Amino acid sequence: MTALATALAYHKAWTDHDLEHAMTYIADDVVCHAPAGLVQGAQAFHAFMGPFVESLEAAALLACYGDDTTALLMYDTETVLVPSAPGAELLTVRDGKIIEMRIVFDRLPFAEARSRP
Repeated sequence: MTALATALAYHKAWTDHDLEHAMTYIADDVVCHAPAGLVQGAQAFHAFMGPFVESLEAAALLACYGDDTTALLMYDTETVLVPSAPGAELLTVRDGKIIEMRIVFDRLPFAEARSRP
């Protein structure tokens, strides 16, 4: 399984609101570089992703690229709070498991939504 195939399977699972299935693609010792800071280990990653997956209403995959070890996904998400929150993930995969992830997303829509009366 290529890194891209693993990344797409992981993405489909969490965007289908199946975080438990998505976690089957996450290594126990995953390292995630997220806008809010470093998340280490599968348990911490599950706790980090859970609230976002619960708030997700829709997702659209915009682009994906990859090879045997690395994949890059760009997507747009609609959440309970905002109608559009674009993001991207750079994933490193080993033996079918995501061992490292760099998440980049536009935090501005969330900040604007939270500042509205």
